[in-house]
Amino acid sequence: MAEHGAHITTASVVDDQPSIFEVVAQDSLMTAVRPALQHVVKVLAESNPAHYGFLWRWFDEIFTLLDLLLQQHYLSKTSASFSENFYGLKRIVMGDTRKFQRLASAGLPKQQLWKSIIFLVLFPYLKVKLEKLVSSLREEDEYSIHPPSSHWKRFYRAFLAAYPFVNMAWEGWFLVQQLRYILGKAQHHSPLLKLAGVRLGRLTVQDIQALEHKPVEASMKQPPASVSKKIKSTLKKAVGGVALSLSTGLSVGVFFLQFLEWWYSSENQETIKSLTALPTPPPPVHLDYNSDSPLLPKMKTVCPLCRKTRVNDTVLATSGYVFCYRCVFNYVRSNQACPITGYPTEVQHLIKLYSPEN
Repeated sequence: MAEHGAHITTASVVDDQPSIFEVVAQDSLMTAVRPALQHVVKVLAESNPAHYGFLWRWFDEIFTLLDLLLQQHYLSKTSASFSENFYGLKRIVMGDTRKFQRLASAGLPKQQLWKSIIFLVLFPYLKVKLEKLVSSLREEDEYSIHPPSSHWKRFYRAFLAAYPFVNMAWEGWFLVQQLRYILGKAQHHSPLLKLAGVRLGRLTVQDIQALEHKPVEASMKQPPASVSKKIKSTLKKAVGGVALSLSTGLSVGVFFLQFLEWWYSSENQETIKSLTALPTPPPPVHLDYNSDSPLLPKMKTVCPLCRKTRVNDTVLATSGYVFCYRCVFNYVRSNQACPITGYPTEVQHLIKLYSPEN
């Protein structure tokens, strides 16, 4: 029994295939970095919406751009993504025998490099955008804030009904592939690696030596070049410097993230609550409605957005101001901020108010 399961924790000497624990750990590394950076950006945006609000609004695009620079640098310099290189792994082109394998310092061939970038960077970005689209459609369907077209209504309700099953099939595909990898029936733990035409392997001694000596050799070889080549070289160095700075920061941040995961684990929640317990803050000072503020109407029953008597009173939890539901829903969905204070806000911060008469 132990002999049959030995390949799960130790790689074969022949094919240097990493264990399931290594590949799952490197997969989870980048998925842990994204929410951590997102939280940092959210804190900055809430502290200073005027200066950092755009970071929150365009977080997905900015993160994807930085991820593209980082992954392209590592794939071309180490034949691995950032997380794979962090765990001492590399990407090996399918069909390469052990005898004729490229060194990791040579980078991936262009075809496999761009396929890898598509599956490492573009796919996660599209998946995040699709999940946000599904979430917004669910909210619109729940509150009936959508055009009266019956064809459109049937279409996106069918889409909402089918999406959980499509997502389950997608995740099930990955699970089956991982089970086949554990049982030694597949060379890839992820279907995306197979589509990219590569597999994962451990770095060899020759790979490590080549990666260590490559910067020294590059600095020694400086043949005379034309102006265009110098400009290209400067741009490559600038992009490489940005990617190196990102990788260094992420490498340090990984250990910090592991500490945060332990700190905010369920076992430590009671301890955290006792350590971070603060007295209840005083209630906010009511604004003077007789002031000449251009943003606030003088009558308390008027919506600050449409300047009419409020319909379906809805309070914004981030600021405490009350609006018409339709007005504030459309504004928050488009601007992701409070109309009065500018605080970063999301649709789930809307709270419906009910009068005693209702």
